[in-house]
Amino acid sequence: MQSKNIKKQKRCFRAVILALFAAAQLTFLTACSVNIPMVSDSADAEGYTDAQTMLVIATERNRYRQVYTDQIWNVEVSDDKTPFQTYLLEQIRTFLSEIKSMNLLADEEGLTLTSQEREQLKQLADDYYASLTDADKAYIKASRDDVYTMYEAYHRANKLVDELTKDVSLEISDSEARVIQVQEIVMSEEAKAREVYEKVVNEGADFAATARKESENSEIDVTVGRGERDAAYEDPVFALETGAVAEPFLWQGKWYVVKCVNDFDEDATLERKNNMALESKNKAFRSIYDSFEAEHKVEIEGSIWNKVSLSDGADCTTSDFFTRYHEVMGE
Repeated sequence: MQSKNIKKQKRCFRAVILALFAAAQLTFLTACSVNIPMVSDSADAEGYTDAQTMLVIATERNRYRQVYTDQIWNVEVSDDKTPFQTYLLEQIRTFLSEIKSMNLLADEEGLTLTSQEREQLKQLADDYYASLTDADKAYIKASRDDVYTMYEAYHRANKLVDELTKDVSLEISDSEARVIQVQEIVMSEEAKAREVYEKVVNEGADFAATARKESENSEIDVTVGRGERDAAYEDPVFALETGAVAEPFLWQGKWYVVKCVNDFDEDATLERKNNMALESKNKAFRSIYDSFEAEHKVEIEGSIWNKVSLSDGADCTTSDFFTRYHEVMGE
């Protein structure tokens, strides 16, 4: 019988993993993140070799090993008790099919790389290959040319996204993306909420201490972005200046007393602006790509998916294949 701590740990692993992959699907397709990527067998396109595939598998495996160690491979991450190893490999297969489809679309669009880009990618491939240890090479079995092939495919996919969305406006105002920090007291009864409001506003009671004592929600400190909640909450809260407290208001069946701790979180707002711009770019790209991909399905086949073990090659530690790309190519 597993202990409660182990079960709790598995639930935490699952939540984090699913969140990471949800983010990866968005950020990769907007060409601005270091995440998974590439392989294929298809009647329409030549697939990647096992060695080329292993470059990606090893990179992603080692990224997760660094955080969670090898205990993660058997953690169940879905209701059907799929182990994380199976889940990760399937995610890579899906991602690689999209890379291949994107390269097919790049071919159709006549997208080519400049001589400067090819030279940059060649130098990048040389530098990455030189960084591999003997243990890395033994596990991956990739050549310098394999490294270049994967970098080229990844770069063409990124370039395709930029090309197809170059006319999309990515301007997001501070007002649209604004993020504030608040403290909340949540109560079921209006009379009690007004009593608490009087204490913190007119009697000088400490808001946070009062919240910890009186609020029906354990979460007191909350970060809220404009548009994340409806007008019943945002109208009174986003009108507050730092230090001000909103009169009790009803939202989703509960009464709220809210204090504004920071009426403009600059760093969080900038991050949210970037994310909103990426979402706009992703939406524009998907409006073009999805119809193409539906007619150009790329199925990832090959025995490697059944024979590879993420527990093997313990001395293989390379994990910066995509990090190096984004540092050099500026994506």
